[in-house]
Amino acid sequence: MQSRYFEVYDEWQRDPQAFWKAAAEAIHWFKPPDRVFDEDQGVYGRWFIGGETNTCFNCLDRHVAAGHGSRQAFIYDSAMSGEKRTFTYDQVLSEVSAIAGTLIDLGIQKGDRVIVYMPMVPEAVFSMLACARIGAVHSVVFGGFAAQELAARLNDSEAKLVITASCGLEPGRVVAYKPLLDQAIELADVKPRHCLVLQREQLWVDLRAERGDLDFAEAIERARGRTVECVPVAATDPLYILYTSGTTGQPKGVIRDNGGHMVALHWSMENIFGVKPGEVFWTASDIGWVVGHSYIVYAPLLAGITSVIYEGKPVGTPDAGTFWRVAGEHDVKVLFTAPTAFRAIRRDDPEGELVQNYDLLSLRALFLAGERADPETLKWAEQQLKVPVIDHWWQTETGWPIAANPLGLDLMPFKHGSPTRPMPGYRLEVLDDMGHPVTPGMLGNLVIKLPLPPGCLPSFWNADQRFRETCLSEFPGYYKTADAGLIDEDGYVFVMARTDDIINCAGHRLSTGGMEEVCARHPDVAECAVIGVNDSIKGQIPCGFIVLKNNVSRDEKGISREVAELVRNEIGPVAAFKTVIVVPKLPKTRSGKILRGTMQKIADDQPWKMPATIEDAAVLETITIVLKHNGYAKEARGSSS
Repeated sequence: MQSRYFEVYDEWQRDPQAFWKAAAEAIHWFKPPDRVFDEDQGVYGRWFIGGETNTCFNCLDRHVAAGHGSRQAFIYDSAMSGEKRTFTYDQVLSEVSAIAGTLIDLGIQKGDRVIVYMPMVPEAVFSMLACARIGAVHSVVFGGFAAQELAARLNDSEAKLVITASCGLEPGRVVAYKPLLDQAIELADVKPRHCLVLQREQLWVDLRAERGDLDFAEAIERARGRTVECVPVAATDPLYILYTSGTTGQPKGVIRDNGGHMVALHWSMENIFGVKPGEVFWTASDIGWVVGHSYIVYAPLLAGITSVIYEGKPVGTPDAGTFWRVAGEHDVKVLFTAPTAFRAIRRDDPEGELVQNYDLLSLRALFLAGERADPETLKWAEQQLKVPVIDHWWQTETGWPIAANPLGLDLMPFKHGSPTRPMPGYRLEVLDDMGHPVTPGMLGNLVIKLPLPPGCLPSFWNADQRFRETCLSEFPGYYKTADAGLIDEDGYVFVMARTDDIINCAGHRLSTGGMEEVCARHPDVAECAVIGVNDSIKGQIPCGFIVLKNNVSRDEKGISREVAELVRNEIGPVAAFKTVIVVPKLPKTRSGKILRGTMQKIADDQPWKMPATIEDAAVLETITIVLKHNGYAKEARGSSS
């Protein structure tokens, strides 16, 4: 059976405005839009001009009004504490209304900014929805984020309130949030009026009345039972600000609007992910990232689906079978996570023995996104789960998939290493550095022809000019994804690397992703990364880092030689691939992205800054020592400041 994708994509191409107008009919509007799209509004145009709506109403109230209040909205499963709770749509609406009433009592009004600095607990999600209910703009900052980075976000957003928790839970440790928040407030020029603090039993903290600290549970209890109506907002009003990871200096706040965001996410839930109302969908991520915003919170609720809120890791809580436990126990139909999670699971359980311990008959598909999904990891997941494993590609800036294989429209044939084809709304092209189209199969800059579809960012927070310069100026008429890749003769997209990760070796443009693909084929390799390091003759040469599977006891030097030979045989001598270093771990952000840029700066003796989103700073210290031992990072000029 041919995928309905081609019919739907052609429908969008013929009349984009009619396509999105029809999609918008699934959303409740207090006032319908006057125009579907106005190219003269905003930086590149705005969607659903004149429309008034409310995201919280669409997520909760309309389902309750339709008689679905008893349907499960959330399943909370904490592998850290062992706690499990379920919430119906009725119960979530009650909790959200109480929090919204508290926000109003604290003087929060439509348009005010609220920072949510919390772990993966239901109260964090309810707080996001409460902000949406009263028209306030939330900005979720990953719990445990460094104080100076949190201070920068306080300043940029001018937040009036912070909602936080006493602590977060990591394997083997409790992370105290309040000292980090207190330090951030000391550093910030803009001070919040109040801090609502959720006390967790693992750590109780002292509250400072002089700073406006309030106990979350006590404050919410005082507002419980109140009726707080949803505040109508313009479709173009901001729902949230999300600061992208790895920013330095002035933070880069991605804005998400209300109208276009809901239309795109609702459409994607059924058509891309193939999940229907009442079914269980699990996005194993964190609300600190865009994936959590879109597919833990908003998209599932908009579509009347049950979403899993998971507090834990893919391994170590307690083992590499925890994902299978959660999926089987809660009847998960579709799982969505990052490739790095599956690489960690594969490293700890290379034969997939733990998969056999759980009933996964209800699982229909696995979606992977967040960084490039290497073919070997995809194949391993397919072998273990016996379901389609679907790579898809998108960004914080877009808010929903750019390219995917849409399960809800009947799948197309798979090509490992490709997120398949552009979704409706995205006209994707590949340009060279001069802005000229390249021939099919050639590596270049992946760009999206303007206008961006509903759901994508309209701009950066208070920084239209920066948005133009960063995303729109280099290729006029296009949005620059900053990803390098190709589109083959069949129209399949291959995202090979960030443009910063393309190596120029003796005049040849080489993809780190292509070399990593080959490295990952070695049977002893669990994870890998390739960076380009300076070379006086060739300009740059590749340097590979590999993490071995847990059961490997062979000579590491021999494995390194075999990996280098694989790359030379596959890509050719032009790659000049000789150095392969075995390391215990790769440095990553908390969202699973490998810090290739930082590794490259260390190798090239360039000044570097400890990334704010790093998962384990000690791993970078190990990388520095290993690089020095191998003749790089001679001056050790890195700085963790």
